[in-house]
Amino acid sequence: MVTVRPKTTVQQHITATCPTHSRTDLQVRDLESVIDEPEERDGTNLGFTPTETLVASLIGCTNVISHKIAHKHGIAFDDMTVEAEATFDRRGAMLEEEIQVPFPKIVLTINVRTGASDAEMEKVKTELPKFCPVSKVIREAGTVVEEVWNVTRD
Repeated sequence: MVTVRPKTTVQQHITATCPTHSRTDLQVRDLESVIDEPEERDGTNLGFTPTETLVASLIGCTNVISHKIAHKHGIAFDDMTVEAEATFDRRGAMLEEEIQVPFPKIVLTINVRTGASDAEMEKVKTELPKFCPVSKVIREAGTVVEEVWNVTRD
C-alpha cells in the first residue's frame, strides 16, 4: 500500500487587476473576488475593504481550524458562529503617520453548540491560537487577539 503524504509547503498564486484606485478584482483557482472601498471613500462598494478582508480572513480561518481541531479530538460542533470586533487605528491608512500596529486588538466571539465536555472544548480553545495561520500572522504583527468562547450544550 502506498501512502500519499500531502505537501507541507505550497505556493499560492493570486492575480488581480485594478480597474480603479479603490477596486481590486482578484482571481484565485477558478474563483473571483472583489476588494473595494465604500462610496464615502470614493469606492464602488462592491466588496469588503482590504482591512475588512483581513479580519474576515481571521474569522474564516478560525472556523476552519476550530473544526479541524474538534474533528481531531472526536468533537462535533452542531452550530458555530464567529463575530469580530476589531480596533483599527486608521492614521496610517490616512497617511497621517506610520502606525506599527494598525489593529491593536481584535476580539473574536466564538459561539459553539456542541455536546463536548468542558475538558474537550479546552483542547480546541488551547490549540486554536497554535494552529490558525491567519491568527498567528496577526498576533506576530503585535495585535492582541482575544477569543471569547460561548459554548452551549445540546
